[in-house]
Amino acid sequence: MNQIRTDLAIEVHEMLTEAATELSGVTVHKEQKHNAHISRVKIESLRAQHQMGKPIGNYITVEFPDVNIAEGEDYENLCRTVAEELSALLPLQKHNTVLVVGLGNQNITPDALGPNVVSKLMVTRHLLQYIPDQIGEGIRPVCAISPGVLGITGMETGEVIRGVTDKIHPDAVIVVDALAARSMDRISTTIQLCDTGISPGAGVGNNRKELNKSSLGVPVIAIGVPTVIDAATIATDTLQMATQKEKNSKLCQELAAMDRDEQYTLLKEALPETLNGFMVTPKDVDLFIERVAKVVANGINLALHKNITFQDIAAYTS
Repeated sequence: MNQIRTDLAIEVHEMLTEAATELSGVTVHKEQKHNAHISRVKIESLRAQHQMGKPIGNYITVEFPDVNIAEGEDYENLCRTVAEELSALLPLQKHNTVLVVGLGNQNITPDALGPNVVSKLMVTRHLLQYIPDQIGEGIRPVCAISPGVLGITGMETGEVIRGVTDKIHPDAVIVVDALAARSMDRISTTIQLCDTGISPGAGVGNNRKELNKSSLGVPVIAIGVPTVIDAATIATDTLQMATQKEKNSKLCQELAAMDRDEQYTLLKEALPETLNGFMVTPKDVDLFIERVAKVVANGINLALHKNITFQDIAAYTS
């Protein structure tokens, strides 16, 4: 299997299945919850870790039909679904402190998911320190940071986060970042949660030091949303659609005889060197980032602060 870029565990599993690769140590469970389709991938062995290219752990994908959901019952159900899945991955004690990290570059829209999520969180650690009598029951200490990117700050993200965790001693860290996907259908309609941490920039081939339990000393939950897709992957999808429509064409018949990996390799080699690594994002990515950041942020808010309502969140963050 060629290294088609994707950060989604469910897509890696789909590619291996399509290639008829024998998989052991990987279980997949799917269900429908509210208006979302849930896929749970569990990697349980070192062999599976090597095949999947992802650490042993749990990967949950929440797929929803319409990113334009911004309010109403469907929107609230989606937020609750994210909260429920996050709570299952991260069991916390009543007074545990949680640090939320929003990775990415605020100045580049497809990479601005993390900072946008942080701006919509109920940050309460300082309130519980200074005015605890005025804070309601069920509110836990939550703090947040958007560390920026190496090219702007001159500091590795891992260095910044390690310094913060060493100082404030959170009981858990939640990291939010933009991801890359293999399928165009999953751009802007998918949220992945996992308990294995994250390697910032991995989706676009810009690997930095991993943020996980080993590096930070506490459980690290990663939440990501695919915002970009490799140009060669889009071309491959287009090629497959064309071969299905033009079945009488000799050229299309020859292309149809090739599997997806062979088509991807052909297109990758045909792309000029200047376009290698070229990533594509939807034209309305600014609107999508704003809306999906709200879903992720409120999923985190509902998971961390018990018994709060959407009205409580709106009152706090407005």
